[in-house]
Amino acid sequence: MTDLDAADFFRGNELIDDPYPYYEHLRTQCPVSREPHHEVLMVTGYDEAVAIYNDPATFSSCNSVTGPFPGFPVPLTGPDIAAGDVRALIDAHRDELPFSDQLPTFDPPKHTDHRALLMRLITPKRLKENEEFMWRLADRQIDEFLASSEEEAGDREFIARYAQPFAMLVVADLLGVPERDHELFREGLAVGRKHTGSVGSLDDDGLKHSPLEFLYEQFTRYIENRRREPRDDVMTGLASAKFPDGSTPDVIDVVRIAANLFAAGQETSVRMLAAAVQLIAERPDLQQQLRTERSLVPNFVEETLRIESPVKGDFRLSRVAATVGGVDVAAGTTLMLVNAAANRDPRRYECPADFDATRANARTHLAFGHGAHTCPGAPLARAEGRVSIERLLDRTRGIRIDEAVHGPEGARRYEYAPTYILRGLRRLHLAIDPA
Repeated sequence: MTDLDAADFFRGNELIDDPYPYYEHLRTQCPVSREPHHEVLMVTGYDEAVAIYNDPATFSSCNSVTGPFPGFPVPLTGPDIAAGDVRALIDAHRDELPFSDQLPTFDPPKHTDHRALLMRLITPKRLKENEEFMWRLADRQIDEFLASSEEEAGDREFIARYAQPFAMLVVADLLGVPERDHELFREGLAVGRKHTGSVGSLDDDGLKHSPLEFLYEQFTRYIENRRREPRDDVMTGLASAKFPDGSTPDVIDVVRIAANLFAAGQETSVRMLAAAVQLIAERPDLQQQLRTERSLVPNFVEETLRIESPVKGDFRLSRVAATVGGVDVAAGTTLMLVNAAANRDPRRYECPADFDATRANARTHLAFGHGAHTCPGAPLARAEGRVSIERLLDRTRGIRIDEAVHGPEGARRYEYAPTYILRGLRRLHLAIDPA
């Protein structure tokens, strides 16, 4: 039994496999409570998290993907800090933080301008075209997944064989990466062999200032080329997009937007797909329900996101003294909006630990964040989940957990990514009965 008061959420391994008792422990004390090891205010209440998401003037996103590590570049406490206000310090030093060149760490008005640039790409028309590609791609990846040799038949590993290549190629198509370069991206990102995401790992190795060098290099080449020689393609549309005021972004601004969508979209989609298929394979009753009532698939995806949020939480840094949920928050405080805990808040969801594919308010989850920083790729991820589940059900008679790898029912062995930000299986081996 883990001592929940002594557990170190950020540096320990004891909460990786099952963090939910810890979240509940925090919430029963207070929806906004301070963890003792790194002085982070953990926001586990749904309403409290939404209030912070909706208040960027008080809570900066500069540390949104790093949290307490490596900490802010200069002290945010002490006698030299003006009482209750660290806005000037944040503005002066925020660019020294890791990932400071990425959209999730921006605050208004910079965030507003750069997000508008991204939304010029993720239009309803483009998403519809991308979904048409998804249906074809899903069949192609399922073909590869099911075509294992006899030696590999018991080693149908879903994440490497389907989820990672599917998510990578979907976002590549959305961004207009030429199909001839798809294999280059698979190799460059080591899809299916080495996971590229190290954000929030339990060591500091992943905290590079710019961890997306490969993507930067590729998209710089694309954008510069399309600006010199425009074509009738998606990449030219990205290269020619303007800021809301009509000004032309620097090439690096466009490159960062594309690279962030490419990397972040895969991180969350892969984990969502694995969680959804794990649920189907573990629950024959649920699998049969979905096979019989296909109209439940979209809500099944939402409930999966609620019950197993791919992102455990986002961070904020308080600019000024504030009060959240009746708790005083000093200026310069790091807060973690624990989306995975808020999504199980009993004040918001009835029987929150139970999976219910018919749950009426499942879509109100915070798996994609909330407010101005709601994940712009949310419609993309939802479509990926819906298309993948539909086609997997179409192409199979049964989907089960491979007990030779993960153990028998009641004694499963799963390994989860050891990060304090992301939640997801590292491998998912299945036994499949093809249709």
